[in-house]
Amino acid sequence: MRKGFLAMFFVLAASVAVAAPDRLESDVIHTSSGDLEITFVGHGSLIFAFGHKVIYVDPYSPLTDYAVLPKADSILITHEHRDHLDINAIDKVRKPSTKILCSASCFSAITDADVIKNGETRMVDGVGIEAVPAYNLVHKRDNGKPFHPKGEGNGYILTFGDTRVYVAGDTENIPEMKALRDIDIAFLPMNLPYTMTPGMVADAALAFRPKILYPYHFGDTDTSQLVDLLKEALDIEVRIRAMN
Repeated sequence: MRKGFLAMFFVLAASVAVAAPDRLESDVIHTSSGDLEITFVGHGSLIFAFGHKVIYVDPYSPLTDYAVLPKADSILITHEHRDHLDINAIDKVRKPSTKILCSASCFSAITDADVIKNGETRMVDGVGIEAVPAYNLVHKRDNGKPFHPKGEGNGYILTFGDTRVYVAGDTENIPEMKALRDIDIAFLPMNLPYTMTPGMVADAALAFRPKILYPYHFGDTDTSQLVDLLKEALDIEVRIRAMN
């Protein structure tokens, strides 16, 4: 594995370097079916390049100029909040053949998407995609309603060859998360008051023990707190990237 601060975003299979509007950071993960490149756009937005395909998660316009990035073969939307469901950003990266998967709460805004519910799976361009629960138990609005009610949002587990990548979406350390197994790479949100504290992220990570943990969508949260909480968990590599 390597990590670095790349000036170019590489579409691996095509061997074509596409100039990024910002100096987007990327990591390359070796899988049994070839290299997976993960580009950290910021906030909850990620790009996966694998084989000849490019997958976007929650593209969000304020983060970058999506118009100059590679077109998406598929797009995953976790839930309906505007910083995750951004039609303008989606329109800039989609093409006629782009497949869009989303939670049911998003369908009124993207009626040509394929709704995938918690517990359902799809195979898209050779990548297995499983929708898993994402919701709040503790953090709630003033009216008592959770910021993310159960059943309305998705996390996703993507399988690239023998490598399982968990993108949690906006959620807390719910029982379904802590019961996960065989996760190689995990993206866990850490922005307050909407998702998890560093302690919640550490609690979840110690339960399902991903090999690599990326805190993401963390806003102003001090990521060093998480690093300190997991410093004795030598089987979990915590990687901090520009995902605030």
